[in-house]
Amino acid sequence: MKPAKDNATRPLRLLQVLEPSGGGSGRHFLDLCRGLKQRGHVVHAVYSPRRAEERFVCELLSIGLDGVHALDMARSPGPSDFASYIGLHRLMRKHGPFDAIHGHSSKAGALSRLRLPGPHVPRIYTPHAFRTMDPHLGATGGFVYGFIERFLARFFTDQLICVSADEYAHARALGIPRKRLSIIVNGVDEPAHGLRDSIREELAIPAHALVFGFVGRLSAQKAPERLIEAFTIAAQTLPDAYLLMVGTGELEQMVGYKIHSSTARDRIRLTTRYTGRQVMDAIDILTMPSRYEAMSYVMLEAAAAARPLVLTEVGGASTVLADSRNGVLVENVDDPRPFAKAMIKAASPARFERFRAEALRRSGDYGLPRMIADTEAIYRRLAR
Repeated sequence: MKPAKDNATRPLRLLQVLEPSGGGSGRHFLDLCRGLKQRGHVVHAVYSPRRAEERFVCELLSIGLDGVHALDMARSPGPSDFASYIGLHRLMRKHGPFDAIHGHSSKAGALSRLRLPGPHVPRIYTPHAFRTMDPHLGATGGFVYGFIERFLARFFTDQLICVSADEYAHARALGIPRKRLSIIVNGVDEPAHGLRDSIREELAIPAHALVFGFVGRLSAQKAPERLIEAFTIAAQTLPDAYLLMVGTGELEQMVGYKIHSSTARDRIRLTTRYTGRQVMDAIDILTMPSRYEAMSYVMLEAAAAARPLVLTEVGGASTVLADSRNGVLVENVDDPRPFAKAMIKAASPARFERFRAEALRRSGDYGLPRMIADTEAIYRRLAR
């Protein structure tokens, strides 16, 4: 074992593994790799090119890590997982030894934690929303995925990092031992400034308009169709309101149809031109109708940018939103009317100003350096 003093200061050799590159998990992965490299650690990153976004790959390569490795990993379980497992462990042997191996999201988390007997290397896992948090998974799916998560956590995981108190509570409900769990809330960069007018001009949104914003994958989890239906209702009462949606994904065709069919289609914009951090400067209220989350980066970016929030009651929402203080918390249902009502409520001029003042007071609570330091502390505690 390394002397305690040496272990507290020496550079660590770290392997970070991720299957999906989009959304919050991709943002977290990039921020963590960059922050750890800046702290002097040796960092290798493994990602899957199967679902890798070009922007993600370019940014990952630009960090200057000690190694960036593409490894084919499928999203769903299947026969290809065996080849992925073999490939990942070849990378571990070739570029190791490592002081810690950190898997992000379910597929990379499983592949990086499963191991044969031999010298022990600490395995850390960040789910970025357990699959079992999906309310539409069903009883059978919930049982199977719950069993897998519980089995891997008990026998193959040194530490499981939850990104919100809600995700921690879900982990405990799955039967994952308390001693295996930590909570580290995601951190975000300083908000962007000076982009509001240019973004609105490029998207033909009037300068005086009240803009609701959505940033995320166009997927069932993020429920963009809920928001389009809710905005269509709210727009009848809010003549100066616009909806700005940033994202792409498997529901893109359906979302396009929903927008085209909306009576408010002339006031809805869908683009992939901007990052979440950039677009926060152009919106007034963040609206996220997600069906489930662990701790959404988009929520954090909006909170750091002092934007009022309208969110469904999902994991992580209570971390950034105090209902009726800096926004409105909405029941997690597919009926768009409650969400539309919340949008109208948040848009009321007096209430909006009150929400914005409270959002500004809370905006300094979500820094990135804290997340990096807390994660590094886990690595050092587990490193041998």
